[in-house]
Amino acid sequence: MITYQDEAIAHNAPKDNSVEKKYLLTAAQMAKFVTDGFLMVENIVPEQLNRAVHRDQQKGIPGHRFWRESENIQTVFELPQVKGILQSFLGTNPVYDHSFLHIVQAEKSRAQNWHADSIIDLRPLAFDVQAFYFAHDTPKEMGPTLILPGSHLRKVNTESIGRYKNIVGQRQLEAKAGTIVFMHHGIWHCAQPNFTNTTRYVFKLRLQPGQEQRGLFNTDDIRSEEVSKIINRDGYREWQGNEARLEHNMRAHLWRYVSGDDTVDESFEKSFYRMSV
Repeated sequence: MITYQDEAIAHNAPKDNSVEKKYLLTAAQMAKFVTDGFLMVENIVPEQLNRAVHRDQQKGIPGHRFWRESENIQTVFELPQVKGILQSFLGTNPVYDHSFLHIVQAEKSRAQNWHADSIIDLRPLAFDVQAFYFAHDTPKEMGPTLILPGSHLRKVNTESIGRYKNIVGQRQLEAKAGTIVFMHHGIWHCAQPNFTNTTRYVFKLRLQPGQEQRGLFNTDDIRSEEVSKIINRDGYREWQGNEARLEHNMRAHLWRYVSGDDTVDESFEKSFYRMSV
């Protein structure tokens, strides 16, 4: 049975659910998440398990009950490589927030509006993680989720961005079966039309941190050139416009937080040092 804590018992003594270090995210992978607001991991779920989950998805279980009624979906999130990634973000005892099996029917031509999920959140740096799991191949024409990389640090109130249509730099999450996309809860996203004659499924699990989110991943290479390049050069997006340097410092601030090292400075032109931050 799944070991994630229910919110109601989150303050009880935690169990030791830690995984081996080899399953934790590397510093470069965490830097990509901090920069992009998501981490897409392919082939993380075995094909046999994908097929079993997909069969469950086709049984008509209501979306809000799928997590409780499908043992196969729980098995997915008990895989050590999946638990290791979640541990890197949330600690050894993440807290269940909610889940849902999202379904886009065949030949549905309407898309969702751009939105961010439940940004009623006063936490300055802490974040929930939303895992989007694709149990079957989901090509672009089937309507996989559209996201805006780097948008997670520009907090918005649910559908306040719904008036936008296409944004420079947006990316559709085309996925093969067995892919899980781990997303910062603040990322802008929207479901897309399904132009095929096949129903499209994606399962979403949202988890809260079970402890302070500092130094939870493999921090061996946090000062590597690769990490510095990801935070500094790879994070600039055309859509950020005049705010690009502020966005840079926001991700540098988040990087310092998750690294657990308050001396790490990947800010714009080392402005943290100049400001004695």
